[in-house]
Amino acid sequence: MAAFDINALDEVIHGRVRLGIMAYLVGAGSADFGTLKAKLETTDGNLSVHLRKLEEAGYVTATKSFRDRKPLTEVALTEPGRKAFADYLDALGRLVSQGR
Repeated sequence: MAAFDINALDEVIHGRVRLGIMAYLVGAGSADFGTLKAKLETTDGNLSVHLRKLEEAGYVTATKSFRDRKPLTEVALTEPGRKAFADYLDALGRLVSQGR
């Protein structure tokens, strides 16, 4: 198993909530905070922390606005985020295939 490289997995994406955010956004393109919170079954604070980490890595953008006088945060996957997610899945696939 000389080719085994756990470091090939992107630590920014690898967390359960961050992986969920990325997986959801790759299909949806974008989502509002409330939708992500419901889909990932997480709290406001937990989701905020994970979104910030993905945003700092350049994987997502967050746009804040108002809808019907209520704050609205819309999150979208960036092109670097889309590439990072594809690379992550490739690395994970290699690890899984080595374990079979």
